[in-house]
Amino acid sequence: MDSTPVGGDGTMPGGQVLNTTVALDGDGAVIAQARHLAADFLTRVQAEHDLPVSQRAMELTQLVVSELVTNARKYAPGPVLLDLRICANLVEIVVWDSDPVLPIARTGDAGRVGQHGLEIVMAVAQGFEVQREPVGKRITARLALADDPGGALYGHRPL
Repeated sequence: MDSTPVGGDGTMPGGQVLNTTVALDGDGAVIAQARHLAADFLTRVQAEHDLPVSQRAMELTQLVVSELVTNARKYAPGPVLLDLRICANLVEIVVWDSDPVLPIARTGDAGRVGQHGLEIVMAVAQGFEVQREPVGKRITARLALADDPGGALYGHRPL
């Protein structure tokens, strides 16, 4: 896990942001590798920095990583970059791929088989954005790390 000093809202006590970045290339095994990386990252954050990470946050982070990396591997040639970082009480999941075409969430259709990944990510995330880059695109999803005592997600916007 890399620690990089930053300023502003995304800092930990002492001015550090916690993050890890990996380039993923190869077959479908990279999706499982990305999920394991996400779980290991959050486990280390919890153990080494005493940050609360709920079971729901652990599971949703792995789900979002899986969906975003799957889409990147399916639709973009070349490597995928996965960046995980802790910003205040959120985990940011950032996936870069080489395809400049921005994804579009489709309308709900119970009869459609597959292609629900972006809908799932947008439903569980507290924040979601897509940015076109000079090469490819960058997708960012933000998830709350902890649940409040009543079981609701911190920072979750009512629908």
